[in-house]
Amino acid sequence: MEEEVPAKGSICGPRCKARYVMAILASVGMGIIYGLKVGLHVVIVTMVNNTAIHQDRNESEHVSGPKCDYGDVANVSSKAAEDGPFVWSSEVQGLLLSSYFFGYLVAQIPGGRLAELFSAKWVFLFAVAINVVCVLLSPVMSKLHYGGLLAMRVLQGIGGGVTFPACHVLLAEWAPPTERSVMSSIVYAGTSLGTVIFMLLSGVIAGALGWEAVFYIEGGFSAIWLILWIWLIADSPQKQTLITPEERAFITSSLGNQSGGSKSEHPPMPWKAAFTSPAFLAILVAHTCSNWGWYMVLIELPQYMKNVLEFEISQNALLTAIPFFTMWLFSMILSKILDTLLAKHKITATTARKVATWIASVIPMVCFIILCFIECQRELAVTLMTVAITSIGGMFCGFLSNHIDIAPKYAGTLMAVTNTVATIPGIVVPIIVGKLTHVDPTIASWRIIFYITIALYIIEILVYGIFGSGEVQKWNQTPAKPLTEGQPLQDK
Repeated sequence: MEEEVPAKGSICGPRCKARYVMAILASVGMGIIYGLKVGLHVVIVTMVNNTAIHQDRNESEHVSGPKCDYGDVANVSSKAAEDGPFVWSSEVQGLLLSSYFFGYLVAQIPGGRLAELFSAKWVFLFAVAINVVCVLLSPVMSKLHYGGLLAMRVLQGIGGGVTFPACHVLLAEWAPPTERSVMSSIVYAGTSLGTVIFMLLSGVIAGALGWEAVFYIEGGFSAIWLILWIWLIADSPQKQTLITPEERAFITSSLGNQSGGSKSEHPPMPWKAAFTSPAFLAILVAHTCSNWGWYMVLIELPQYMKNVLEFEISQNALLTAIPFFTMWLFSMILSKILDTLLAKHKITATTARKVATWIASVIPMVCFIILCFIECQRELAVTLMTVAITSIGGMFCGFLSNHIDIAPKYAGTLMAVTNTVATIPGIVVPIIVGKLTHVDPTIASWRIIFYITIALYIIEILVYGIFGSGEVQKWNQTPAKPLTEGQPLQDK
């Protein structure tokens, strides 16, 4: 069914559709969520008085690992200028960075249910709004006590935790089957692009105006999105007033009974079958192990770049952000290649998922192995980290897409389960890194962290390689209900 030229009620001109306005604004919202999250990862190195911390450590601790000496006098002098007002130990810094995931961990499943039963539009608005408010309050709360900043991070995590479920519900209501992949890509590309943009901005703002300006400027500009979302977005085409009748009819007829509908039409979740399914457990293991590596680079990379490789804040932000852009670009190219091969029946869904997952685990694992032995070669270290982060983008069309393959009826619930468990590394990684680097901030501690990451990648490669599958599982099929007396037969 083709759409006609939009009438007076459309959001914009004839080439601008309400469903794509939703997708683009949702993408910007995802970018804001991820951007405001990673901003602290960059700016915390300018909030902390590293000179005082290092003096305390040198007086009470013995540093056993080798210390890199780059002979960069300008860099050393600028490091003192970058010292901030807070004497937070490595453990406190790790707790601040990981606290986001305490909120994120508990919010996903409740957020999904609220989005389904109440309103995905307002749940997503809440997610961005609470992040904006907490970021604007972060400077004041930091000065009161680091516990205040920790509370802000937990609340931000609660907002972040409901974003993916809310976007899934919106896509189910707005995306025609023939456009679902495109619209999903638009929405979720915001996570990578938001990471890149905000990392770059955070470094530039912190270097020019100071750490407090990062929170105020990024939070203030993000608040503009809230107004646009309230004005332009509705939960479904049926509730949207800024849409043409033709587009509304096109979407609703395309979806048929796939969206909304009576809750009784949804079959109960076969929990026992799912948790005894090797295919699902393989996704669960892959998601959890892969997220260790993902969160390690997402959260700790700025610290590694500053404390081990000794880059200045402006260099740090740029070198940290570039790999996330290449990761986004690589994931788009890889997914297109695999989809093309699938469409031509050159490979199976199982092969596609395993190849993508293999790329997202084997290549980073090799990079981390090399990083353990290159000592203080900054250029090579930066190159290896860039390659590792870029290849991690294979997970988007690997195990993260696999839920839909094995059980399309329960893909949302399965994703919530694996993403909840896979959030645990986001809590554990900063704590472990903080404890290790507090005792010894040199490359020796980072080797231990890399070794743990390598071991988990090996587990992921073996488990997913053996048990991963792209085939629909038997437990996805809903048993037919017996006919009651007098009930007419219906065409399938």
